[in-house]
Amino acid sequence: QVQLVESGGGLVQPGGSLRLSCGASGSIFDINAMGWYRQAPGKDRDLVAAITSGGNTIYADSVKGRFTISRDNAKNTVYLQMNSLKHEDTAVYSCSANIRTGYYGPYHIYWGQGTQVTVSS
Repeated sequence: QVQLVESGGGLVQPGGSLRLSCGASGSIFDINAMGWYRQAPGKDRDLVAAITSGGNTIYADSVKGRFTISRDNAKNTVYLQMNSLKHEDTAVYSCSANIRTGYYGPYHIYWGQGTQVTVSS
């Protein structure tokens, strides 16, 4: 019943910017942490950035100073502003969220379908 949908990916030249969005919908009681991951061909899936419900953030070293994660709790949406993009940023970007579907019971991790980001000249 919970669905996460990413948008905003595409083709961009080195040095350009993209803003990714991911909205969660369905039977959501509350959302704890949300995050963005990426996976390039032949590589592991790596954490790009994460943000807690209170606004604390963490970033991979490779994107610090270039990417900014934010969220709109009222919209159950997380964003990733990507600036100064490099070829190495090319990957499928997926969002995740730790979601509780009711007051009782545990949180579970949900994933979006992913959106392709290609940085190419």
